[in-house]
Amino acid sequence: MAHLLGAEGLHLEYPTRVVFDSVTLGIEEGDRIGIVGRNGDGKSSLLAMLAGRKEPDAGRVTVRGGTRIGVLDQADTLDDSLTVGGAVVGDTPEHEWAGDAKIRDVIAGLVGDLEWDAPVSALSGGQRRRVSLARLLAGDWDVIALDEPTNHLDVEAITWLAGHLKSRWAKTAGALLVVTHDRWFLDEICTATWEVHDRIVEPFEGGYAAYILQRVERDRMAAASEAKRQNLARKELAWLRRGAPARTSKPKFRIDAANALIADEPPIRDTVSLQSLAVARLGKDVVDLLDAGVSYGDREVLKDVEWRIAPGERTGILGVNGAGKSTLLGLVAGTVEPTSGRVKRGKTVQVRTLTQRIDELEQHWNDPVRTVINGLRTSYTFGAGSKAQDLTPGQLLERLGFTSAQLSTPVKNLSGGQQRRLQLLLVLLDQPNVLILDEPTNDMDTDMLAAIEDLLDSWPGTLLVVSHDRYFLERVTDQQYAVLAGADGVGRLRHLPGGIDEYLRLRAAQTAAPRSSSERGETRRGGEPSAPALSGADLRSAQKELSALERKMQKLNDQVDRAKHALADHDQADYAGLGEKMQQIQAQQDEIEELELRWFELTEQLG
Repeated sequence: MAHLLGAEGLHLEYPTRVVFDSVTLGIEEGDRIGIVGRNGDGKSSLLAMLAGRKEPDAGRVTVRGGTRIGVLDQADTLDDSLTVGGAVVGDTPEHEWAGDAKIRDVIAGLVGDLEWDAPVSALSGGQRRRVSLARLLAGDWDVIALDEPTNHLDVEAITWLAGHLKSRWAKTAGALLVVTHDRWFLDEICTATWEVHDRIVEPFEGGYAAYILQRVERDRMAAASEAKRQNLARKELAWLRRGAPARTSKPKFRIDAANALIADEPPIRDTVSLQSLAVARLGKDVVDLLDAGVSYGDREVLKDVEWRIAPGERTGILGVNGAGKSTLLGLVAGTVEPTSGRVKRGKTVQVRTLTQRIDELEQHWNDPVRTVINGLRTSYTFGAGSKAQDLTPGQLLERLGFTSAQLSTPVKNLSGGQQRRLQLLLVLLDQPNVLILDEPTNDMDTDMLAAIEDLLDSWPGTLLVVSHDRYFLERVTDQQYAVLAGADGVGRLRHLPGGIDEYLRLRAAQTAAPRSSSERGETRRGGEPSAPALSGADLRSAQKELSALERKMQKLNDQVDRAKHALADHDQADYAGLGEKMQQIQAQQDEIEELELRWFELTEQLG
């Protein structure tokens, strides 16, 4: 593979610290490199130096002659005077860019829903990000450097971007450098990972999962080395006292050892214990949305929402911006009143929401972190059963990555990620039993996301999460729902037995149907696309099966609801009995998922 660019002896320092010290790297054609590390360790600075946007204090970056480097940084540099089309393709004549399959794909994938002649100044932050990405990807580059490209993108756009980057070049052509905290994205596109830490850049083979496996092995070897060093010191002391020489051997470790270590790890959550504790804290009833709908004036946002939230439920909510996700969560939290149907709330329910704003911190803006936590409860119980542990606010802060030195820092001087973590701590210490997280991964690095996930694994309550971070959503929740617009444009809640993949299929079908219908000139009343019609016996058979499926699903859902409510009356110390009942409930839920998949197939056939 041909060499594209390299770095030799890079040194970078600021008045208070050294960021990089004698870093040497090379990038070849075919490289797809993800850059990870803690916030503030220099990931963006490294990318900027390699892309020629930042000069190192020492060392040099060399680029093969003629190599074209395209860069997307975190700053919004779009010219507000441009239109969407002007920002993406510039002055290129329409017949030229319209004849380029790559540019057509970029436009359809990122800005197809935007008005081509709309002014950039009128766009939202997420829309501007998509336009910036489209502008970059419409160009021809040998190397593309992306700094947090998934910021402000939804699940669909992130999935499209991953697919585009995977197919943009031949396998042994082009090169990609990407800084991102999106672990699914890293795993999907990267063949190598660079970890930035302690003034160095450490390379690993493979994407995020392979990197974590190798890092576990590295850390295990480091721990073994430290233990050996201490053992040697003890033996040296013994020799000094007794005169006996100390002899040691150097063990060799393989990657299989890390695999074995992972295989011995218990399940990430003690589901039975957490479920029983959630039932004990919440009782039988949490929040039931019964045929609920919400309208704002003449605009109907949600309708026919039937959702019975169970104690200990962990659910992810998906949907495009404006679909009604925030309205749905407002119904659960009690901040939005239904205009049709009703919301039934359990007597012991205490809902708290971690919003995208930092409202909880405003009253503490000028206070040091230490002062903030001193005003909180002295201990907090995490986990359930034999794994329950009491942690002080200080210990919780440590688990969330705060150092002792940062305890004296005023809240206003914390980084965005630190403020977000402190906000989460304040919400948790209020001890709600229903927790709503609205885009909680903003401003977090991969290590901190893992720490928050670990914290949530032992949180005993009902958890509802809205996030565009696919890895996080699948990691902390057990099931997903989507708010999807029907033919009338009004949002409805739909269970996703197939998870995020099913959501992406549904959204692809929604966006493709109007396009294909308009091409054929075939639409039904109200603009709904017509489906291939079944006829005669096939039609009657499908309708009959659909009715039977709906009755069976309703019956099973009622059985699951009764079984979950019955857990509250069960002996909470009988873990074996609770485990058996949970298995029975899970079996019924699995059956419901299979039926829903068949129901979906039939509804597609029937239109």
